[in-house]
Amino acid sequence: MMRMRCKGVDYWLVLFVVLQQILNGAQVHAQGNPRLPLNGLVMHYYKVTNTCTYAEEFVKHQVKLAWEKDHSVAAALLRLLYSDCFVTGCDASVLLDGEESEKAAPQNSGLRGFDVVDRIKKVLEIRCPGAVSCADILHLATRDAVALAGAPKYPVFTGRRDGMSSSASLVDLPPPSITWGQALSYFQDHGLDELDLGALLGAHTMGVTHCRYIYDRLYDFNNTGKPDKTMANSMRRELRKKCRSSAGSTDPTVFLNPSSGSNYSFESSYYYRTMQKLAVLGIDQQFTATTNGKRIAAQFRDGFEDFRRYFALSISRMGSLGVLTKDQGEIRSNCHYTNANNPGLK
Repeated sequence: MMRMRCKGVDYWLVLFVVLQQILNGAQVHAQGNPRLPLNGLVMHYYKVTNTCTYAEEFVKHQVKLAWEKDHSVAAALLRLLYSDCFVTGCDASVLLDGEESEKAAPQNSGLRGFDVVDRIKKVLEIRCPGAVSCADILHLATRDAVALAGAPKYPVFTGRRDGMSSSASLVDLPPPSITWGQALSYFQDHGLDELDLGALLGAHTMGVTHCRYIYDRLYDFNNTGKPDKTMANSMRRELRKKCRSSAGSTDPTVFLNPSSGSNYSFESSYYYRTMQKLAVLGIDQQFTATTNGKRIAAQFRDGFEDFRRYFALSISRMGSLGVLTKDQGEIRSNCHYTNANNPGLK
């Protein structure tokens, strides 16, 4: 069942009340649907436990430096976070190196943002050795980066520990051509719902994709030998020109949301474009193929604050998937290796 609209309601007050009730042990349903599970996470874990009081400030500073050099860092970290949380949970397993690690999976081709996490980890290991997990760094860095791009600075609960393994064979991330029904089923299998899916797809308000992921929509949709009729003719012509380009690449990239383009800004234009048949990826256009999807897209198109608020809640819910806490996992000293395999510790 969909959560009801909250126009006119102070979302941050609602979220505060919800979180307070959760912390008090109550079974709470925000906006008529699932609670925000904490799974052992707490606000300001490193300050509360006095293990690294200014950890979040250190992260914020490094992210700002990275964003000032390259605004695309926000989109890169969002994808990295998604790729981590939906495979074995939010345990930073996607950061581990290895020939058969998650990085090697075809679905994770082109992942970026590792260098930002590495720089933050280096600073934190100097300031607070062995205290801050790579998993928490990834979440905090993503929050701060998308806030700089225009998203709300949502609360990030911390206290995650890092996973001990990473396997490409476990990566089951769906392809961009997946149908809305398949995408919804995938989200529901991970404890998320239809509104979470609609809000998190809004991450496509910025970033790029490779032409190989949309060739079928341009030329041979569902093996029909014809383009996807749900894509506007003007959009198809524009993308065919860009994807035919051979300027230094046999597989060029195109912006997921040409409206925000190289600004990499967080805005509601993504939803406007889906309603106008101007979506780039198949799953984005599938968004408006169902009654509920169309309602969500229309709500977020017309109400930017609704989009920002629901995005904040949904990404916080995603951030609690499969977390390791307390004596589970470990705190890696280098995000690329488990401590047992870290050449720097031998």
